[in-house]
Amino acid sequence: MEQLVPELLRDLTSRERKLAVCASPGNLAPADRAEILVLLSTDADEVVAQQASEALRSQPVEAFVEALKRSEALPAIFEYASQHLVGKPAVAEAMVQNRNCPSRFITPHVPQLSSMSVQALMDSLDRVSDSSELAAALLKSSSATADNKRILQELLAPEPPVDEKALMEALMDVEPDAGKRQTLLQRLAKMSVSERVQFAFKGGSEARRTLIRDSNKVVQRAVMQSPRLTDQEVESFAGMSSLTDEILRLIAGNRAFRKNYTIIRNLMNNSKTPLDVTLHMLPSLNAVDLKKLSNNKNVPETLRTSATKLIRTRQTLK
Repeated sequence: MEQLVPELLRDLTSRERKLAVCASPGNLAPADRAEILVLLSTDADEVVAQQASEALRSQPVEAFVEALKRSEALPAIFEYASQHLVGKPAVAEAMVQNRNCPSRFITPHVPQLSSMSVQALMDSLDRVSDSSELAAALLKSSSATADNKRILQELLAPEPPVDEKALMEALMDVEPDAGKRQTLLQRLAKMSVSERVQFAFKGGSEARRTLIRDSNKVVQRAVMQSPRLTDQEVESFAGMSSLTDEILRLIAGNRAFRKNYTIIRNLMNNSKTPLDVTLHMLPSLNAVDLKKLSNNKNVPETLRTSATKLIRTRQTLK
């Protein structure tokens, strides 16, 4: 969606012009007028502010929805929506769709969110972790699934003492410089779960490769949602037997990751990858890797047997 044209704002220099916008849309598009009226409703001129507030009450909800979806929507319209447009599902959905909408302004709209919008937020844990009020509201939502609520409970749970020994062991594998390891350890040890989630999204590779082994599953999930995550990192994660089956399922369930053959191969040879996942992906292996898997004593016998049967089937078809 297009942002509000700067020229429109620059034209609002006189009281007469401001009052004219309050009185009539003129040539303004509905979304532009709605956004401008929101700004004028807090104008220093009390007459202008009052006229703008009155005009806002007659604006169609569709105008606000369009304005809220804009990638460069002004912060003021999010705040206005959180105070004056609660109870309107289309407004709630628009605020969730716009990743630039501050989390705290979504909270009042949670009761109107669909299950798809709740899931969209859960797929953006950086937004949920940014506001404990939003997380608490989502936990009470009838649209939240049992899995959603379990994750939210982990996010909101009291912070257990940080296991600095385990943290240092993880850092030993990802950061060769002792000084940098100590600095990162001290930084992570002071972080809450929410802060570690934020760090998983915004930190560097060393942070992600350390936090993927965090004791809190929400932090692990945040690593997998990071927009900075690389295929090379996921390839490494897929082969780590120290990860939970939940994270390995997330990797296997991601279509983009499944296009990477190395990720599939590493998951197949990881003893912690759930059997139902590996059996489903078995046909994806080439002949060489299928043979190696059939002889891999670290994976379940059922998987080895299935690999052997698939080898025979392929040979028969030839």
